[in-house]
Amino acid sequence: MFKENFIKLCNKRGEPPTVVCKNLGLSNAAFSKWTDESVPRQATLMRIADYFGVTVDYLLGREEKPLVSSAVTTDDEELIEYLEELKTRPELRMLFSLSKNATKEDVEDAVRIIEALRKGRQV
Repeated sequence: MFKENFIKLCNKRGEPPTVVCKNLGLSNAAFSKWTDESVPRQATLMRIADYFGVTVDYLLGREEKPLVSSAVTTDDEELIEYLEELKTRPELRMLFSLSKNATKEDVEDAVRIIEALRKGRQV
């Protein structure tokens, strides 16, 4: 059930399973090993669930609803844009995930570092 749900989610996202595995830092061999009896470890299941925005229980076939939570309803266009970026860009999800427990000062430092890196690339 897990592998079947994983493939469905990959297809829905328009990405081959090998690309999703690469984005998650998993080997191609990992995908080929998954069966109904052999599923990833809990930490990997959680990363996959976060990547697709579903629950681990959905991945394992324990629940039918794929979404973690109901759709966000807001008129804030900027917020909707940010959420869409988080949904489609794994590198931003990683950055957001790492900054969850960051202080305001940590975030301000990170912004300064990113701005400096971007300035360094401009010629």
